[in-house]
Amino acid sequence: MVSKPFSVLTALLFTLATLSSSSAFPNLQIPNRDMMKRQEAGDSTASQSGGGRPPQGVDPPPPPGPLSFDGLKLVNDRDHPWRPLRNGDVRGPCPGLNTLASHGYLPRDGVASPAQIITAVQEGFNMDNSAAIGAAYLGHLLNGNHVTDLLSIGGLTPKTGPPPPAPAHAGGLSVHGTFEGDAGLTRADDFFGDNHSFNQTLFDKFVDFSNRYGGGFYNLTVAGELRFSRIQDSIATNPQFTFKNVRYVTAYGETVFPINFFVDGRETERKLSMEAAASFFRDMKFPPDFHRSSHPTSAEGIEQVIAAHPWLPGGNADGQLNNYVVDPTSADFTDPCGMYRFVVGALQGLYPNPTGILRRNLIKNLGYWYNNGFSQCTELHPFGQL
Repeated sequence: MVSKPFSVLTALLFTLATLSSSSAFPNLQIPNRDMMKRQEAGDSTASQSGGGRPPQGVDPPPPPGPLSFDGLKLVNDRDHPWRPLRNGDVRGPCPGLNTLASHGYLPRDGVASPAQIITAVQEGFNMDNSAAIGAAYLGHLLNGNHVTDLLSIGGLTPKTGPPPPAPAHAGGLSVHGTFEGDAGLTRADDFFGDNHSFNQTLFDKFVDFSNRYGGGFYNLTVAGELRFSRIQDSIATNPQFTFKNVRYVTAYGETVFPINFFVDGRETERKLSMEAAASFFRDMKFPPDFHRSSHPTSAEGIEQVIAAHPWLPGGNADGQLNNYVVDPTSADFTDPCGMYRFVVGALQGLYPNPTGILRRNLIKNLGYWYNNGFSQCTELHPFGQL
């Protein structure tokens, strides 16, 4: 059975590719070196961003609650027209967030607060509130600027404000080993040089599997086969392939998100057409007259995907292809508290000695994430308490 905390974790973010790590944090002391890799592809040009956000410290508010109306709704409406990218706008590995920014549900420059992300994914996709909070704060904790309360949905950008002290980076969701991970559906592994752009070759495979197993549509049967195949692809081609801890969980979650979020809410069958898939994955655009889901949703169907080809967490050992070794220390679907400890340890490695506003905001943001789905776990306070 998939527990609530793992439904929350996997609900990131809409075809997400998430935290891929090379080591666990059993003692909450050893930082994951992959998390210290900087995203060098960020645009350093200031843009006509959304709203002239000041770089001063912000006291992060609690996350917003559920929508007042959470039913079927036209979301590709005249108040949210699609617009092409401007100079300096950022986009990243998540097609859902990219689409929301291109339609103005998120700031169009691709830089937003956790509260804005939570509201946007609920408004645009009818994502369950708990799932939205869990996803947004997971990304923000590891990749956001805690002083300004801003997160890039793509790479490093000065629009999130002055960078934090090293080894933290505030590098956005494209940073490999934090929110982006290997074996994605339409994004290549970081080892090959571009982990965040739409990959036509991988999308062609997405279409091929949809034709072979889904009659021309992407459904749960296709999801199970494609997830397994992409794991095998990375084992055979990426000597640095890792598939454990948060990435192990979210890799399965990302396979069901297109079915739960990208299928028009008026459809009775949960299957995604290739035209709609191309609109989201490639064009970052809602299909014409698109309606969101008729009810709040997150990772429905994930159990079927897992059952299709059961697989244990691990990775290619010793930098060698076809050398997949299971990691018994990795968190998995049976150990939500292990996942919580892992993320806390990662955060502690990024921020070994925070002070002032940074420390206050780390305490608050970590608390918001814990309170949303980990109350059965012993709460940890790596930065003290307020």
